[in-house]
Amino acid sequence: MIALLLSVGLVPAQDPPNVVLFLVDDMGWQDTSVPFHSEVTPFNRRYRTPAMERMAREGMKFTQAYVSAICSPTRVSLMTGLNAATHRVTNWTLRKDANNDHSHPRLASPAWHVNGLSPEAEIPRTVHARALPSFLAEAGYHSIHVGKAHFGAIDTPGAEPLNLGFDVNIAGHAAGAPASYYGSHGFSQAGKQGKAEGSSVWDVPGLEAWHGKDVHLTEALTVEACREVRKAVDAGKPFFLYLAHYAVHAPLMKDSRFAENYGDLDPRETAYASMIEGMDKSLGDVLDLLDELEASEDTLVLFLSDNGGLTSYARGGEPFTHNLPLSSGKGSAHEGGIRVPMLARWTGVVEPGSVCPTPVIVEDFLPTLMEVAGAPIPDQAEGVPFTPLLRGEAMDTSERTFLWHQPNTWTNIIARKGLGPHSTLLRGDWKVVSYHDPGRDPRWELFNLKDDIGERNNLAGSLPDRLAGMAGILTRELKKRNAQRSVDKATGEPIPWPDETLPSVDGVPSKNG
Repeated sequence: MIALLLSVGLVPAQDPPNVVLFLVDDMGWQDTSVPFHSEVTPFNRRYRTPAMERMAREGMKFTQAYVSAICSPTRVSLMTGLNAATHRVTNWTLRKDANNDHSHPRLASPAWHVNGLSPEAEIPRTVHARALPSFLAEAGYHSIHVGKAHFGAIDTPGAEPLNLGFDVNIAGHAAGAPASYYGSHGFSQAGKQGKAEGSSVWDVPGLEAWHGKDVHLTEALTVEACREVRKAVDAGKPFFLYLAHYAVHAPLMKDSRFAENYGDLDPRETAYASMIEGMDKSLGDVLDLLDELEASEDTLVLFLSDNGGLTSYARGGEPFTHNLPLSSGKGSAHEGGIRVPMLARWTGVVEPGSVCPTPVIVEDFLPTLMEVAGAPIPDQAEGVPFTPLLRGEAMDTSERTFLWHQPNTWTNIIARKGLGPHSTLLRGDWKVVSYHDPGRDPRWELFNLKDDIGERNNLAGSLPDRLAGMAGILTRELKKRNAQRSVDKATGEPIPWPDETLPSVDGVPSKNG
């Protein structure tokens, strides 16, 4: 049965609950039939996600959930409870010691942690920190990793989830995308190209039993995850299932089980929509299994995407994801890059059909799950537990600061909204973006998200004092974390701190505060 909730927090009096963390890759805020906006949109009507609808009915919908704008920073924050400015994995990782940043005409990247997360000290260019499953192990949990890992670079300890404290790893390795979604291809690049042999860093490991079969990767991972859950329940030990799908990340490869539902769309959009429905089917299968095993009341299920949807600026051509009314998408400081769908279900604790507008951010997950497990929150965690929100209690975040820091050029197309190296701060309804590029105009953006969720009205020029105050807080938060700064190619020096780049008003620099 559900553990008693003590007034001091969500501390189990009996056995701690199971936890399922269902993570989707590159899924936008609107890529679902569940409306996370204040009204149903045409895109909500496009997609078929009945399992997400079920979670929203049976649990809580978070309408302002935040992550990093790129996958690896989110995943490292999820595992460590650290902000990206602190852990310094600020772009995606793959090969050891390799910088994946694109070239920028005026900026060079700092020496960010290109090798990702490491459980071992003294591994160059990594953040050395303990990961969530190793902490949960001390609380008696059996931890299962299924799907995409993308925590550490090839040939570093963090590339293997077992080194981070997981007891089981299925299909997780250094790469952040599959070579192929098809079992008929062996989930490999060679199979995709019709070759009998050959290997690629993108080939998905550990699924040989599915090779040659007519199966989509999403379905194979779901079957593997459900098998592990059955074993864990039979063992009578609380489990943590981290089901991190490769979907709906490129390459776009239709899920044939659902493609016919979207035949009137562009072929790329058809493929994408079928992958969304396949992902949702996976969620439904997990929920059904928990019901079958009579474990639903003892299991907290959390649903999250790792960043915003990949819009057209990143790959060219027509878009296949649509984050509207949010601006921009993956890689961007704008809401389309960092605001994502989030759901929570915990029967007997989370009120069915509830909606939570309170902002939360990815580094909040580790302290939350430690509190749910009745275990101490590690000192390393920077996030804030959102357990009161799960209980339907209010949390005042009006004075809380939410920070994003990306001193990297993620894509070579930097002219679109919200792209290019940046630092961002949200406090209450106000959001400020400081772009690192000294040649960018405007270099500052200031938005009131309550009035302007689409970030169409830049108030930086009309509210200089508000801008200066937000810039001062942003600078304080970056300095507190000793955040890395982009390097100005013209001078060879780090760019100035944000509050040193404020525009002048009638020849007088704006006030800091």
